[in-house]
Amino acid sequence: MVQFPELKTKYIDNMRPLFSRYALYSDETENFRIPAEPEPGQTVTIRFRTLKGNVDDVYLISGSTRQHMTLLETREGFDYYTTDITVGGEKVLYYFEICAGKIRCYYNKLGVTRDLQEQYSFGIVPGFHTPDWAKSAVFYQIFVDRFYNGDPANDVQTNEYNYVGRKVRRVEDWDSVPEAMDVQNFYGGDLQGIIDKLDYLQDLGVDVLYLNPIFVSPSNHKYDIQDYDYVDPHFGKIVRDEGRYLEEWEMSNENARRYITRVTERENLEASNQLLITLIEKLHERGMKLILDGVFNHCGSFNKWLDKERLYEHQHGYEKGAYVSADSPYRSFFKFNNEHEWPYNEFYDGWWGHETLPKLNYEASEKLEEYILQVAKKWVSPPFNADGWRLDVAADLGYREDYNHRFWKKFRRAVKEANPHALILAEHYGDARPWMQGDEWDTVMNYDAFMEPVSWFFTGMEKHSDDYRVDMLGNTEAFCSAMRHHMSAFYNPSLQTAMNELDNHDHSRFLTRTNHRAGRMTHLGSRSAEENVNKAVLRAAVAVQMTWPGAPTLYYGDEAGVCGYTDPDNRRTYPWGHEDRKLIGYYRDVIRIHKSYKALQTGSIKMLKEKYNILQYVRFTMDEQILVAVNNRNETVTVEIGVWEAGISRTSNTSMRRVLYTHAIGYTIEQEDYEVIGGMITLEMAPRSAMILVRQRRAPI
Repeated sequence: MVQFPELKTKYIDNMRPLFSRYALYSDETENFRIPAEPEPGQTVTIRFRTLKGNVDDVYLISGSTRQHMTLLETREGFDYYTTDITVGGEKVLYYFEICAGKIRCYYNKLGVTRDLQEQYSFGIVPGFHTPDWAKSAVFYQIFVDRFYNGDPANDVQTNEYNYVGRKVRRVEDWDSVPEAMDVQNFYGGDLQGIIDKLDYLQDLGVDVLYLNPIFVSPSNHKYDIQDYDYVDPHFGKIVRDEGRYLEEWEMSNENARRYITRVTERENLEASNQLLITLIEKLHERGMKLILDGVFNHCGSFNKWLDKERLYEHQHGYEKGAYVSADSPYRSFFKFNNEHEWPYNEFYDGWWGHETLPKLNYEASEKLEEYILQVAKKWVSPPFNADGWRLDVAADLGYREDYNHRFWKKFRRAVKEANPHALILAEHYGDARPWMQGDEWDTVMNYDAFMEPVSWFFTGMEKHSDDYRVDMLGNTEAFCSAMRHHMSAFYNPSLQTAMNELDNHDHSRFLTRTNHRAGRMTHLGSRSAEENVNKAVLRAAVAVQMTWPGAPTLYYGDEAGVCGYTDPDNRRTYPWGHEDRKLIGYYRDVIRIHKSYKALQTGSIKMLKEKYNILQYVRFTMDEQILVAVNNRNETVTVEIGVWEAGISRTSNTSMRRVLYTHAIGYTIEQEDYEVIGGMITLEMAPRSAMILVRQRRAPI
């Protein structure tokens, strides 16, 4: 850690007229670094902002180098300092030193700070690029079985096979809520259903579909892959459909002839893959994208490599599974703890001890590694042309951390060689910094720097609804501190593509969290998830979601008012025919606003002064300044906000135009202008409200 004199804010502000730490600013966006994502050998221009005439010198410090920055220009009452550096092939970390008379302070990702630990430095990773199409794109996550049934002929049928000790069941009532034990219940959603609803999704403003797993699997969630090479015909197309169902008393899936035909016969498998090709082609024709869910840490006990259910043992064209035979070509794919139990060796490692989720043993099998890397390339290559992968429990893959990193480096090379514009997005809880250094993952599902702080601030609820903390509800200081800290783990290419969700298939619905009821469906009952919810709080949170750096991601049905505790209750069906159309209209409007301004897509962000239950921040470029203000209180408040921190002159008056106002009663997109006097704007905000205001110097993009 760099040592320097303790900063005293009042001392700094009082020693020199007009000196203000709030004017100091830089970040890793293209506003303050050109190019934002340089190649090795390129010269990079780095900029830093101060108040006009307010400081004597600005230095860029990188390692042992202290580089003087030159005053480049003055505009709207701010000075912009610049310097050039030439990057090689290695990562470059830097921060700033600012001198004003006898005052010296430092600036890193935390802002003006005395904490110069390396983790808070700005950084350049030469050659690290994330796909431009993913930067701030609007994603839409679909749990396929619960979205829309477009082809009833492919539905899983009651008693078709046995799964985790129970017969599978076709749910007849689409609108019924999931049972507590739900993994073997099927509602019939499929790929054709998604195709049928593309007009709806495009009209909503969706850019990218993220599908929970779609490959052959026995569960409705499909995180227990049975065959990585094919789309499940129950989601795809069943051409050949023959054989019997199990009798009520039968437990062995060896006799589940209808299921075996459906998921092992090539006609069905190839037709299902072709339907995925059709879906992706239709998306690409609309300028939309699709990313797949990659479950590579573990597979399923039904998997053809293991074949614990003996589905493939007597099927033509399939090798013996490792459970069936010690001579299986797939024996090295799994870790067996008893080498004397064949045939039918059930002593294999399961992920977290689950026998239905056998862990893949990469360290012992080059063949397995090669196979999975081929799978990774296959689905992002012609004729499929998927646009990327979401990686399930990615940090758990392998038995050792050093192998985990080696694998994901190979995975990145394989995927990017096959499709340079593919996105690699990982599921991860906690600090993902070791994997986001430009040679493994592009980005992550953004729990730490979005979902969790937003949930605590707006609802006081933990993301599973397991805990309610009144001390976190409306705690702006906790929100801003968490955001600053966790966002520092991202280099800008990762931050701009981070999946910003309010909820998903693993956590309670955000709308349910607004009722502050801690617990789960097993003891509270599903219907209580719908009681006393507050859609105004949801709308305000969505306003933040659509204006925060990253890729806003809707979980199917959020826009229609779907509620639910954590899984499986969060996997309710989309309520076609009785959806909340006013809420859908709100989502459509706020998505349009998100897409209308470059500042909301790739612009800088600055959090403003913290007030309890009041959140205020600005997004800005050199040509646009956007204010987002939230009143999370249950009373009307008047707030005075220093929008000059977005780069608006304090010496001339201007105005900002309100483009969205949501509050306890409803919302409006009727525009209204507000005066900015001396860099300050005054807003009267109704209870549970959020406003988006724009100052533009040019037309929207």
